[in-house]
Amino acid sequence: MKAEDVYVGELEQLILLLVLRLDDEAYANPIREELARTAGRRMARGALYTALERLEQKGCLRSTMGNPLPERGGRARRYFTVTTAGLRALRQSRRVLLGLWDGVESKLETS
Repeated sequence: MKAEDVYVGELEQLILLLVLRLDDEAYANPIREELARTAGRRMARGALYTALERLEQKGCLRSTMGNPLPERGGRARRYFTVTTAGLRALRQSRRVLLGLWDGVESKLETS
């Protein structure tokens, strides 16, 4: 799949932006917490993992496993990073949204 063929919806955009913001701490729990805190979106863990896996399948995210942690019963965290294709998809989404917003803001202010 070519980068120009990758489209991301609103939730996917939010997740990609949060992964960028969280940088080295981009794993499921902080992503979920920040999604709730910054966007008011509460997600079940399973739903978040489904979205993360979908973004990986689209080539927008890459995941790596960290070291096993005693506080997690010896399980490792799965860390996420945004790929070049993910960055391109975000830039394209931003361009589209900014273009759509152009000339509309004044109409929202008068309502």
